[in-house]
Amino acid sequence: MTTTTLAVLVPLLPFLAAVAGLLLGRTAPGFVRPLAVVPTLAALALAATVAADQGGGTAIDSATELTPTGSIPIELSLHIDGFAALVAVLVGVVATCVQIYSTGYLRDDPRYPSYAALVSLFTSAMFLVVYSGDLIVLLVGWEVMGICSYFLVGHYWETPEARAASIKAFLVTKLGDVPFLIGLFALATDAGSFEITRVLGTVASGGLDHPTLIALLLLAGVAGKSAQFPLHTWLPDAMAGPTPVSALIHAATMVAAGVYFVARLLPVFQASSAAMVVLALMAAITMVGSGLAALAQDDIKRVLAYSTIGQLGYMTGALAVGDRGAAVFHLLSHGAFKALLFLAAGVIIHAAGTNSLAAMSRMSGLRDRVPDAYWTMTVALLALAAIPPFSGFFSKESVLGAAEHTATGHTEHVPGGAGWIVLVSGLLTALLTAAYATRLWLLAFRGRGAEAPDHGRQPLSMTVVLWALAVPSLGFGGLAYRSLPDWFDGHDLTPTLTTSVLGTGVALVGGILTYGAWRHTTALAAGIPLGAVAAHPEADGGLVEEEAIASHEPAYGDVAYAPDPADPGRLLLGPLHRHAAVGFHLDAVYTVLFVRPVQAGASLVRFLDREVVDTYVRGAAALPRLFGAAVRRAQTGNVQTYVSALLAGTVVLAVAVVLVATGA
Repeated sequence: MTTTTLAVLVPLLPFLAAVAGLLLGRTAPGFVRPLAVVPTLAALALAATVAADQGGGTAIDSATELTPTGSIPIELSLHIDGFAALVAVLVGVVATCVQIYSTGYLRDDPRYPSYAALVSLFTSAMFLVVYSGDLIVLLVGWEVMGICSYFLVGHYWETPEARAASIKAFLVTKLGDVPFLIGLFALATDAGSFEITRVLGTVASGGLDHPTLIALLLLAGVAGKSAQFPLHTWLPDAMAGPTPVSALIHAATMVAAGVYFVARLLPVFQASSAAMVVLALMAAITMVGSGLAALAQDDIKRVLAYSTIGQLGYMTGALAVGDRGAAVFHLLSHGAFKALLFLAAGVIIHAAGTNSLAAMSRMSGLRDRVPDAYWTMTVALLALAAIPPFSGFFSKESVLGAAEHTATGHTEHVPGGAGWIVLVSGLLTALLTAAYATRLWLLAFRGRGAEAPDHGRQPLSMTVVLWALAVPSLGFGGLAYRSLPDWFDGHDLTPTLTTSVLGTGVALVGGILTYGAWRHTTALAAGIPLGAVAAHPEADGGLVEEEAIASHEPAYGDVAYAPDPADPGRLLLGPLHRHAAVGFHLDAVYTVLFVRPVQAGASLVRFLDREVVDTYVRGAAALPRLFGAAVRRAQTGNVQTYVSALLAGTVVLAVAVVLVATGA
């Protein structure tokens, strides 16, 4: 087979698996799990083959006209360059791991067949986005992902949280998709084509008439899909869905689609200096705000959700300084360790019986219950915190290095101010990232109190996936930054000495400060005088006297949501904690600015419809009904009555004629 044929099969196989899974889910349930895993695994193998054939060299292009559309054709086309080839492999790896993990995680779920089919369709749509060479075909995959996310986030539709989260995710992303669609049509109008290569050629020749407007419209869709400020609020709530869904959405699909889109069309955004500054500001606010919010969350999945928002901010920051190589490098690195974090969190939640870090901090022996999750999550958290030699260090430092390069005026078409914005916010976010990663690890694995419940060993399908993802989280960065430049337009991804020292330094400071705050708050919770901490080795770490926490109930029910006096996040954030815990009240602001006015408008329309329009409709129906009732009463069947009425009518007519004649 040719490389083009193999590339066509990559999105086609999961799509066919989704269709077959929906059709056979009830009639032949034994085929559901093979249909979920095997086609996705085959698509991964084909994507790897396509990547090997492409080899970071000349892009693979193929196109055929989909349908006659006049002057601006829509084509079913492929455009596979180094970016697309590598991102497709990442999508295949994460999707395969999620499908294998789900066979154990949802083994007793009666809705597993529809879930597995939707995951396959979701994967197919992301493959379509990655490989598509036409903007309209890309938009199809973009929208299919949004629809699938609605159903997957709302998988547990019995709970009001899942229903609300699925609706919110759908509406917020659609809010960004409207200007995104307008931007695509404006871009195609200026370029005369939806084909990506022709669009980029138009940009290179200076043929865009409205670059700033187009870039800002497209950024609205990117902000919604990739959960960037101000359209990021749907992502933490999306944690109401199954944990494997969180791993799929957060690691390699949907939220990565926006970053990938900007990377693919980066020259369009570089054509407008204003758009690049807006992108830098969006990235900076997203990074810092999400880091502060993550430090205040109690739900372990919400911590990771805000972490995803912040890491996506790093990627958009790299794009804001004109380095798509660093952005996609961090996308690949982040995809591995973030998928690992969510899947390991699923194991921990199953073992603890709760999502609450406060509850986990009141348990002892949790790490012994889930040794695989403990060790692999430790690796992933070190990668997240960008501690060398883990993968996150190399990719994150390449972003900071690109920002430094731009800030010092060495990047064309990008304002130096954008570089300073990304560099300063990126360093501050590195501090916050290490802080919340350390806090999560301490509260989840160094708790004391009631013995953690024993639910037995996790299914092998779940633990094997954790170790498979731990390998790239540990070693991908060190190997990739030397070999990937050939795939990334030849851009050097080697971390600079300055940003490496600064980035690692602030990360270590964040971890040390959090550990110190944890010791401090743990000592207070144990009732040990602060001055006596040094004299009480048992107050160090998780070795607080068990009697100090023995008064707590087991970690279920209301206790799972009670404030944890040993939470270092409260000490580090101080009065900012209560604001960060609710996402700085953005949902409340949106409720006041948008939700309530829309609800008020809907109530007004409903009132007008019921009390005004319906009144006229009812009146129009009532008059003929009354007239008909009167006529019906006159139909007595008595001949004498009819003759009397006829005579009376004749008399009335005669009198009327006389009166008219007299008047004339």
